[in-house]
Amino acid sequence: MQLYSLYSKAMYNTAYRILGHTAEAEDVMQEAFLSGFEKIGEYKGDATFGAWLKKIVINKAIDLVRKRKEMLALEDMEQEPVADDPAENYLETLAYRIGHIRQCIEGLEEDDRIVLSLFLLEGYDHEEISQVLGISNNASRTRYSRARQRLRELLRKKNIDHILN
Repeated sequence: MQLYSLYSKAMYNTAYRILGHTAEAEDVMQEAFLSGFEKIGEYKGDATFGAWLKKIVINKAIDLVRKRKEMLALEDMEQEPVADDPAENYLETLAYRIGHIRQCIEGLEEDDRIVLSLFLLEGYDHEEISQVLGISNNASRTRYSRARQRLRELLRKKNIDHILN
């Protein structure tokens, strides 16, 4: 339970960024913990337990994406930033923009979203991404570049593209 309490939120967030769906992210997180506990004997201590478990989560999430092969539904994250206090207004505006960025990321094609999430949000390099996805290093770089460009276009349409510059 201590390991679950310590790592569950981070593992859920990782799964959610790849899948974009709450229930699926929860399922993947649960399955990853079960798998991790079943394979605990394979943990060699080369990396932290969290990093080892995160790899299981990412692999399970990618497996699920490959199985369903359909676009995910976008969450409705529309918020109206209205506040009297300038600091509160800033935080609400920031939350509003983050919501739009999340929507735009979720609106990317599946392959682009996965590579972008692994690179930007999970900190994987292109070599690691190519190994996890079974693609070439160049394909990883190309997908990342394409995803970044498409994300910039989507943000430009929402008039918040200056965030990526």
